[in-house]
Amino acid sequence: MSLMGWEALSRWGDDVARIEPLAGGVANNVWSVRVRGRLAVGRLGKRSDADLAWETELLQYLDREGLTVPVPIPTADGQLFADGLVVMTYVEGGPPQTEADWRRVADTLRRLHRLTAGWPQRPGWRSSTDLLHAETGTRINLGAMPPEGVARCRAAWARLVGRPSCVVHGDPNPRNIHMTAGRVGLIDWDESRVDVPDLDLVLPHNAAGLDGVVHDIAAQASAAWEAAVCWDDEFSIKRLAQVRAV
Repeated sequence: MSLMGWEALSRWGDDVARIEPLAGGVANNVWSVRVRGRLAVGRLGKRSDADLAWETELLQYLDREGLTVPVPIPTADGQLFADGLVVMTYVEGGPPQTEADWRRVADTLRRLHRLTAGWPQRPGWRSSTDLLHAETGTRINLGAMPPEGVARCRAAWARLVGRPSCVVHGDPNPRNIHMTAGRVGLIDWDESRVDVPDLDLVLPHNAAGLDGVVHDIAAQASAAWEAAVCWDDEFSIKRLAQVRAV
């Protein structure tokens, strides 16, 4: 029997409880939860099982390789998700504050990219260069954007053609980075996919040390992606304005 919504939390055992809502992405309902006596995070969304299998397997792999990420906590019968609900370990830490902090973030993102060269694409997703020919992919629908905006986005993405690809985190903003003195944790992998790694490296202080042309290509492609992925809210309209006219 399929359980609806948060009722699926009972699949993790008898002593589970929702505590309070957390600031999460627009696509999901994210709460702190208590599972088997420890603090964890529950995320309820509408992603397919194939999409969630890709994400949870990726997080398990990155954890085994020594990256600090939320690790899926299995249900009582060993499933990594149930009815759109994923329960993950809570990652302690605060956001990057200094240029040195952001350099540590850049190093961590580059480790992610090295570890995932050749990774298969997330089911249903498109990379930025796929969108030169495709109209849709998970949360993107170019048909909803003004044609002139689509032309500008595609011109920005066209400059990435031929670059090697890997898993990108997809949204390395300060809220999704939980740092301590000893490690850099990356949370909220909801936007992760296979794409060109430089899209993750447009960071404050140019902490990844991208040279002028490379930084410009990455910044334009990243602005175009963020415009397309959440069109048409205030943020996406602002991001599109930063993509140069063709």
